[in-house]
Amino acid sequence: MRLRRVLDALETVGKRRLGARRLHVLLGRRVAVTLTTAVALLSILTGVAVLGSPKTFGPLTGLIASGVRRTAGFTAVLTGFLLLISSLELRTGRRAAWYAAVLLLSVTVFEAIVQSSVVSFPVAALSVATLSVLVLTRNRFERELDLSATQVAAFIAVSGALLYGTVGAYTLREAFRGVETLTDAFYYTIITASTVGYGDATPITEQARLFTVSVIVVGTASFGLAIGALVAPAIEDRLTRALGTMTDSQLAERDDHVLVLGYGGLTESVLDELDVDDLVLVVSEANEPKLPPAAERDMPVFVADPTDGAALARAGIDRARAAIVASDSDATDALAVLTVREHRPDIRIVAAATEAENAPKLERAGANAVVSPAAIGGRRLVESALAGE
Repeated sequence: MRLRRVLDALETVGKRRLGARRLHVLLGRRVAVTLTTAVALLSILTGVAVLGSPKTFGPLTGLIASGVRRTAGFTAVLTGFLLLISSLELRTGRRAAWYAAVLLLSVTVFEAIVQSSVVSFPVAALSVATLSVLVLTRNRFERELDLSATQVAAFIAVSGALLYGTVGAYTLREAFRGVETLTDAFYYTIITASTVGYGDATPITEQARLFTVSVIVVGTASFGLAIGALVAPAIEDRLTRALGTMTDSQLAERDDHVLVLGYGGLTESVLDELDVDDLVLVVSEANEPKLPPAAERDMPVFVADPTDGAALARAGIDRARAAIVASDSDATDALAVLTVREHRPDIRIVAAATEAENAPKLERAGANAVVSPAAIGGRRLVESALAGE
């Protein structure tokens, strides 16, 4: 009976912690990302609606010219697309994406007010609410921007190509038909580098034609590099999903999760108790063949050494809520516990002792709690046997 009271008390404590965790998640990264995505989509739809509707609404009715309203509708569509991109980056917890979202949401509020439409003011209200959530969850976005060398090169190449084409076309504007301002020069560069070529801005001298050839070569090459830098990670993401492993970008999206280190006899039972979106399973290459196919289990698996500090850092040990160490080797588990404790002194670690006599060793290694399946099984057997007395 004493054991039953202890179990009931633990269940009560667990429910309280679950309630606190739900509140934490409510004000967490996912809510901010969801609201930002909603504002982005509404901004796009509202901008399109304003472009096709001359009706005004609100305190600024009659004070804003129709041309300004339509311009605000056009820019709202662009802002919405940029905000949608920022919301995708917010999922990774990057601080740069947080700053971009805050700036774009502020612009969205201004655009919605200028639009003076019956559908724009709800967007402004939702944008203000989303800004409040982002401010409250600012500490959930602390990951530094980590661009690959290819991505940096793609950004520099596209920017340089656009600058080269715009400045060159404006300098040679006398040699072009339809290029008179910087906007015309920028427009010419875009349609030329993208190989669209509407024909409303054309070279009329040999020097201008040679310059156009250079813009086509430089522009297509830079845009091709940029597309490759964006598409390659997406292909990698698809492949890793099919193979049951996780990319760094997927790992970066995990927040407040549970790290399950190692694969053993208890692992499947542990995974059954955890939500797929709430864990990361870290297994070595030797354990990977034991796992069921990812298509059947849809597990977030990260193939790496559970005792490697760098691997744990990539798995999000700094953002994890807890760590469960439960392989079939107590020696490996002890080393994993030591590694986790070194990187996160404050995290809760629960370990499983294959041999009951190794439980004190795992506790000395840094585990907050050590569970011995053999000892628990024995107690349960005795409790069940004496239940009828």
